[in-house]
Amino acid sequence: MPDPLENFLALLAGGRDNALLRFSLGNEYLKQGNASSAAEHLRRAVEFDPKYSAAWKLLGKALTDAEAWSEALVAYQQGIAVAEARGDKQAAKEMTVFARRIEKRLGLKSND
Repeated sequence: MPDPLENFLALLAGGRDNALLRFSLGNEYLKQGNASSAAEHLRRAVEFDPKYSAAWKLLGKALTDAEAWSEALVAYQQGIAVAEARGDKQAAKEMTVFARRIEKRLGLKSND
């Protein structure tokens, strides 16, 4: 059975580059435990589509896994704004929980 990561990388090498492909690459790297590569592709996904709330959420997770706490917090905050603007209440709620955990970890108050 073909490796999904290899397939996605082949598409990228073949000149296809878009938010969904970058999201898929980020997701596969995250599954393999490579948070820094995941974050790199997920950053590109939100550059392609800044309103892609699922990509913001996964970017926050990748940065959290990489222990890049401040960057993860910013990603979650941006993702929350996007999700709320789109009416994606569940994603906003989940990212708010994750953001609060990071704020607590960093000793920040969650009243910004």
